[in-house]
Amino acid sequence: MEKNQSCSRIFADEKQINNCKIKLQTNANAFEQLSSLLALAGNEVRLKILFLLEEEHELCPCDIADILEMSIPAISQHLRKLKDGNVLQTRRSGQTIYYSLKAENLTLLQPLFQHIINEKTKLSML
Repeated sequence: MEKNQSCSRIFADEKQINNCKIKLQTNANAFEQLSSLLALAGNEVRLKILFLLEEEHELCPCDIADILEMSIPAISQHLRKLKDGNVLQTRRSGQTIYYSLKAENLTLLQPLFQHIINEKTKLSML
């Protein structure tokens, strides 16, 4: 809103305003968690990595690099950000590290990935 504009309502619904404030306060942790996850997923490469991990359940950096046709160091940087953001978990098998989505993030991301899959299905029907 510009500085010279003001709200033109005559009466504020104080009950509604207070209820909304309570809803925001009650869900503060969920907003913080989702905001952090969406900030990390806001990068196209990281979103693709998350999608691949949801589809394949786990992948190593070499596989992701081959799939996305990127260097392993570049993929490793993205994986590090996702791991530091508490989005991914790792499993070691010998010298290979496998990455997968943490379950709590999977439930948040699946509706987004379903949208991607639905769009692909719509396009193939045309």
